[in-house]
Amino acid sequence: MKRCGEAQAADGKFEGAMLPYEIPIRLAAFAGVLVLMAAWELLAPRRQQATERPLRWSSNLGIVVLDTVLVRILVPTTAVGIALLAEQRGWGLFHAFALPAWIAVVISLIILDLAIYLQHVLFHAVPVLWRLHRMHHADLAFDVTTGVRFHPVEILISMLIKLAVVAALGAPALAVVLFEVLLNATSMFSHGNVQIPERLDRVLRLIVVTPDMHRVHHSIEVAETNSNFGFNLPWWDRLFGTYRARPAAGHEAMMIGIEQFRARSDLRLDRMLLQPFREGVGTYPIGRREKGRS
Repeated sequence: MKRCGEAQAADGKFEGAMLPYEIPIRLAAFAGVLVLMAAWELLAPRRQQATERPLRWSSNLGIVVLDTVLVRILVPTTAVGIALLAEQRGWGLFHAFALPAWIAVVISLIILDLAIYLQHVLFHAVPVLWRLHRMHHADLAFDVTTGVRFHPVEILISMLIKLAVVAALGAPALAVVLFEVLLNATSMFSHGNVQIPERLDRVLRLIVVTPDMHRVHHSIEVAETNSNFGFNLPWWDRLFGTYRARPAAGHEAMMIGIEQFRARSDLRLDRMLLQPFREGVGTYPIGRREKGRS
């Protein structure tokens, strides 16, 4: 059963009018959260960072620029564009049922977040995908810019997966815009080197992934790296048994990063881009424990 024609037309008109503002909305949210988190890190840092900030920040933010340019060049549409196309052509699950718009938005946000969680696990499980994703883990410190440090090829693969999920769901364009903004914002928040009172953190991590929860995922210890995969919602880690409350060494003493690529030169942008083609996959892919094999 399809949504009634009048409601569908009204939704399409509203969502179509939103499309020209998608990029300004996302850029404004990105810049605002980045500035707020950077200020918070200066005022109340969780850990002392030994690695120099200028080199890390220039490389990590340089990756963001490169990722954005490549996606715009190589992917002909955005996830919002696919959502609008699905609306016009009646593609996807939500266009087969008469659901109130707000329910479709909420369910879309939850399912899209689950898809990101499963994708994240996949990038840790498949060696060739880990080669791409490990650039994110090879950062020698953990702060707001780590949350935007992803290899361009990983970003392109992630974008294609997202487009497929949006089309299969028939997710409303409003839900897609909200999800894109939330994903960027929560990624920067969960990677923040910020101090949050322990009691407040315990409450927050019931509804959102907190920095103390996600920092465990950036431990050099393999078992800890392969835990706490969530970006927005913390429920999936608890549901699928990948949740760890804290690192074994404690947050102050834990070592950030992976065994490979620990030289200062590995923080350079050119070296980061070449990481997938250097050395073996190591012990980090899920289920793999033999060190040094490629």
